[in-house]
Amino acid sequence: MKKRKPGIIKDPKARGEWVESVFMARAGEHGLCVSKPWGDSRSYDFVIGSPGRFVSVQVKSTICRSGGGYECCIRGKGNKAYASGSFDFLAAYVVLEEAWYILPARVVQDKETVCLFSKSKYARYEEYREAWHLLREASEGSGDGEASAENSAGVESVGSGRHPTNALGRMEAAMNFVKQRLERGGVDPQKR
Repeated sequence: MKKRKPGIIKDPKARGEWVESVFMARAGEHGLCVSKPWGDSRSYDFVIGSPGRFVSVQVKSTICRSGGGYECCIRGKGNKAYASGSFDFLAAYVVLEEAWYILPARVVQDKETVCLFSKSKYARYEEYREAWHLLREASEGSGDGEASAENSAGVESVGSGRHPTNALGRMEAAMNFVKQRLERGGVDPQKR
Protein backbone atom coordinates (compact mmCIF):
# COMPACT_ATOMS: atom_id res chain seq x y z
CA MET A 1 0.00 0.00 0.00
CA LYS A 2 1.36 3.42 -0.99
CA LYS A 3 1.85 5.85 1.90
CA ARG A 4 -0.16 9.05 1.41
CA LYS A 5 1.81 12.27 1.80
CA PRO A 6 -0.01 14.77 4.05
CA GLY A 7 -1.49 17.82 2.34
CA ILE A 8 -0.38 21.41 2.76
CA ILE A 9 -2.27 23.42 5.37
CA LYS A 10 -4.10 26.03 3.29
CA ASP A 11 -4.88 28.60 5.99
CA PRO A 12 -1.75 30.82 6.40
CA LYS A 13 -2.31 31.38 10.15
CA ALA A 14 -2.77 27.67 10.85
CA ARG A 15 0.24 26.82 8.67
CA GLY A 16 2.30 29.42 10.57
CA GLU A 17 1.34 27.84 13.90
CA TRP A 18 2.29 24.40 12.58
CA VAL A 19 5.65 25.71 11.29
CA GLU A 20 6.38 27.21 14.71
CA SER A 21 5.83 23.79 16.30
CA VAL A 22 8.14 22.24 13.70
CA PHE A 23 10.76 24.90 14.56
CA MET A 24 10.54 24.09 18.28
CA ALA A 25 10.96 20.39 17.59
CA ARG A 26 13.93 20.88 15.23
CA ALA A 27 15.65 23.35 17.56
CA GLY A 28 15.21 20.85 20.40
CA GLU A 29 16.70 18.11 18.23
CA HIS A 30 19.76 20.35 17.83
CA GLY A 31 20.07 20.73 21.60
CA LEU A 32 18.90 24.35 21.70
CA CYS A 33 16.94 25.73 24.65
CA VAL A 34 13.78 27.31 23.14
CA SER A 35 11.30 29.63 24.85
CA LYS A 36 8.09 31.08 23.44
CA PRO A 37 7.01 34.55 24.61
CA TRP A 38 3.44 34.89 25.79
CA GLY A 39 1.11 36.16 23.07
CA ASP A 40 1.92 37.06 19.50
CA SER A 41 2.45 40.82 19.62
CA ARG A 42 6.28 40.68 19.60
CA SER A 43 8.42 41.11 16.49
CA TYR A 44 9.95 37.68 17.17
CA ASP A 45 8.43 34.27 17.80
CA PHE A 46 11.02 32.56 20.02
CA VAL A 47 14.12 33.15 22.11
CA ILE A 48 17.00 30.71 22.12
CA GLY A 49 19.49 30.43 24.98
CA SER A 50 19.53 31.09 28.69
CA PRO A 51 19.58 34.19 30.91
CA GLY A 52 22.36 36.54 29.94
CA ARG A 53 22.59 35.18 26.39
CA PHE A 54 19.24 35.17 24.60
CA VAL A 55 18.82 35.59 20.85
CA SER A 56 15.43 36.28 19.28
CA VAL A 57 14.09 34.35 16.30
CA GLN A 58 11.34 35.25 13.83
CA VAL A 59 9.91 32.14 12.12
CA LYS A 60 8.52 32.27 8.58
CA SER A 61 7.67 29.67 5.96
CA THR A 62 7.01 29.38 2.26
CA ILE A 63 5.21 27.14 -0.22
CA CYS A 64 5.40 29.76 -3.00
CA ARG A 65 7.52 28.56 -5.94
CA SER A 66 9.49 31.21 -7.78
CA GLY A 67 11.90 30.36 -10.59
CA GLY A 68 14.30 27.71 -9.31
CA GLY A 69 13.41 28.25 -5.66
CA TYR A 70 10.76 29.51 -3.24
CA GLU A 71 9.86 33.09 -2.37
CA CYS A 72 9.59 33.68 1.38
CA CYS A 73 7.76 36.78 2.59
CA ILE A 74 9.39 38.38 5.65
CA ARG A 75 7.09 41.32 6.22
CA GLY A 76 5.96 42.35 9.67
CA LYS A 77 3.11 44.55 10.87
CA GLY A 78 1.66 46.83 8.23
CA ASN A 79 2.89 44.41 5.56
CA LYS A 80 6.31 46.15 5.56
CA ALA A 81 9.91 45.03 6.09
CA TYR A 82 10.82 44.51 9.74
CA ALA A 83 12.53 47.43 11.44
CA SER A 84 16.16 47.07 12.47
CA GLY A 85 16.44 45.30 15.85
CA SER A 86 13.12 43.45 15.50
CA PHE A 87 14.83 40.06 15.80
CA ASP A 88 18.31 38.54 15.76
CA PHE A 89 17.67 35.62 13.37
CA LEU A 90 15.12 34.64 10.75
CA ALA A 91 14.30 30.93 10.64
CA ALA A 92 12.65 30.32 7.27
CA TYR A 93 11.13 26.93 6.45
CA VAL A 94 10.71 25.77 2.86
CA VAL A 95 7.76 23.45 3.51
CA LEU A 96 7.80 21.47 0.27
CA GLU A 97 11.55 20.75 0.58
CA GLU A 98 11.57 20.32 4.38
CA ALA A 99 14.55 22.69 4.58
CA TRP A 100 15.33 25.33 7.21
CA TYR A 101 17.33 28.49 6.61
CA ILE A 102 18.79 30.19 9.68
CA LEU A 103 19.58 33.72 8.53
CA PRO A 104 21.17 36.43 10.71
CA ALA A 105 19.02 39.58 10.80
CA ARG A 106 21.74 41.63 9.09
CA VAL A 107 21.40 39.41 5.99
CA VAL A 108 17.68 40.14 5.55
CA GLN A 109 17.66 43.71 6.88
CA ASP A 110 15.20 45.92 4.92
CA LYS A 111 14.10 43.00 2.71
CA GLU A 112 10.44 42.04 2.31
CA THR A 113 11.12 38.72 0.54
CA VAL A 114 13.99 36.30 0.00
CA CYS A 115 14.33 33.50 -2.54
CA LEU A 116 15.33 30.21 -0.90
CA PHE A 117 16.27 26.69 -1.99
CA SER A 118 17.50 28.02 -5.26
CA LYS A 119 19.03 25.69 -7.80
CA SER A 120 20.56 28.71 -9.51
CA LYS A 121 24.31 29.30 -9.51
CA TYR A 122 23.46 32.75 -8.15
CA ALA A 123 21.84 31.38 -4.99
CA ARG A 124 22.45 33.84 -2.16
CA TYR A 125 21.37 32.02 0.97
CA GLU A 126 22.48 28.41 0.57
CA GLU A 127 25.23 28.83 3.19
CA TYR A 128 22.44 29.35 5.74
CA ARG A 129 20.54 26.14 4.89
CA GLU A 130 20.29 24.06 8.08
CA ALA A 131 22.74 26.47 9.80
CA TRP A 132 21.49 25.67 13.30
CA HIS A 133 25.05 26.16 14.58
CA LEU A 134 24.56 29.93 14.16
CA LEU A 135 21.85 29.92 16.83
CA ARG A 136 24.03 27.83 19.14
CA GLU A 137 27.07 30.07 18.67
CA ALA A 138 25.06 33.26 19.21
CA SER A 139 23.26 31.98 22.30
CA GLU A 140 26.36 30.43 23.87
CA GLY A 141 28.88 33.06 22.80
CA SER A 142 31.38 30.32 21.96
CA GLY A 143 34.47 30.51 19.82
CA ASP A 144 34.70 32.81 16.81
CA GLY A 145 30.94 33.39 16.87
CA GLU A 146 31.14 35.50 20.04
CA ALA A 147 31.78 38.85 18.37
CA SER A 148 29.12 38.25 15.74
CA ALA A 149 26.77 36.93 18.43
CA GLU A 150 27.08 40.21 20.31
CA ASN A 151 26.17 42.15 17.20
CA SER A 152 23.29 39.86 16.24
CA ALA A 153 22.00 39.92 19.81
CA GLY A 154 21.75 43.70 19.60
CA VAL A 155 24.77 44.65 21.71
CA GLU A 156 27.06 47.37 20.52
CA SER A 157 30.49 47.97 22.06
CA VAL A 158 31.13 51.61 22.87
CA GLY A 159 34.24 52.54 24.82
CA SER A 160 34.63 50.03 27.62
CA GLY A 161 30.89 49.32 28.02
CA ARG A 162 28.31 47.32 26.11
CA HIS A 163 25.15 49.07 25.00
CA PRO A 164 22.08 47.15 23.82
CA THR A 165 20.61 48.27 20.50
CA ASN A 166 17.31 46.37 20.50
CA ALA A 167 14.45 45.62 22.89
CA LEU A 168 15.68 42.16 23.87
CA GLY A 169 19.16 43.49 24.59
CA ARG A 170 17.73 46.32 26.70
CA MET A 171 15.62 43.87 28.75
CA GLU A 172 18.66 41.68 29.40
CA ALA A 173 20.73 44.73 30.40
CA ALA A 174 18.03 45.85 32.83
CA MET A 175 17.82 42.39 34.41
CA ASN A 176 21.61 42.23 34.78
CA PHE A 177 21.68 45.74 36.29
CA VAL A 178 19.15 44.80 38.99
CA LYS A 179 20.97 41.54 39.70
CA GLN A 180 24.30 43.37 40.14
CA ARG A 181 22.72 45.97 42.46
CA LEU A 182 21.21 43.25 44.63
CA GLU A 183 24.51 41.36 44.81
CA ARG A 184 26.42 44.53 45.78
CA GLY A 185 23.94 45.11 48.58
CA GLY A 186 24.69 41.63 49.94
CA VAL A 187 21.32 40.25 48.85
CA ASP A 188 21.19 36.96 46.99
CA PRO A 189 18.84 37.64 44.03
CA GLN A 190 17.77 33.96 44.03
CA LYS A 191 16.48 34.23 47.64
CA ARG A 192 14.74 37.54 47.24
